[in-house]
Parts: sequence; C-alpha cells; structure tokens
Amino acid sequence: MSYFSWVRPSDRAHLLTWASWLLLLVVQVADAWQSQVPWIIWLGKVVPLVLFLPGMLKNKLRSYIWLCFVSLMYFLVLVERLFATPDSLLAITGMIAVVILFIMAMLFVRWRARELKAE
Repeated sequence: MSYFSWVRPSDRAHLLTWASWLLLLVVQVADAWQSQVPWIIWLGKVVPLVLFLPGMLKNKLRSYIWLCFVSLMYFLVLVERLFATPDSLLAITGMIAVVILFIMAMLFVRWRARELKAE
C-alpha cells in the first residue's frame, strides 16, 4: 500500500497547491532578479501572491478561490512571455507552476467544500 492510497484527495491537492504556489513565487522573484527590474516591479510580481498567504495558512477556501482568479493574471503574462521568448526556462517553469496552481487550488476548494459539507 502506497503513501498516497490513504491520503484524501483534498490533502493531495492542498499539498500540490502549496508546492506550485511556492514554485511560482520563486520563478517570479528569479525573473525580477534576472531582469534587474526596479523595486516597484518586484512588488507587482510578488505581492499578489503573498496577499493570499494568511488565508492559505488558515485554510480559508475563499482565499484559494481568489488565488485562482489572480493566477489567471500570471497565466496571461506568462503566455505573452512564452510567445516572445519560447526558450526561456523561467517562463516555461512559471507556466507549468501557474497551470498546476490553478487546477490544484480549484480542486482543493471543490473537494474540501464537499468534505466540510459532509461533516
């Protein structure tokens, strides 16, 4: 029996949401550092992700719902970046992270809401 066979689907989605959130945050910081952008651009890249940290730490589903909406902004920026520089490793990694973040956060909210309703 594997480790994941007894873990609830919402727990797996929660873990993957956190992992992809952290990866997206690291990619945004690395991109800003590599591009040597001014501090205000750093804030514009990082603050939208960090805003949801308190709600995510408290497992508030509303924070995850809003994180899905904000992740779409990152998706749009990364699609444009991939068209401009298709061989950029940061853009590819960021795109993978944002897609996983959106899907896993959405699934976490759905599955966790069902669990809470059943309790």
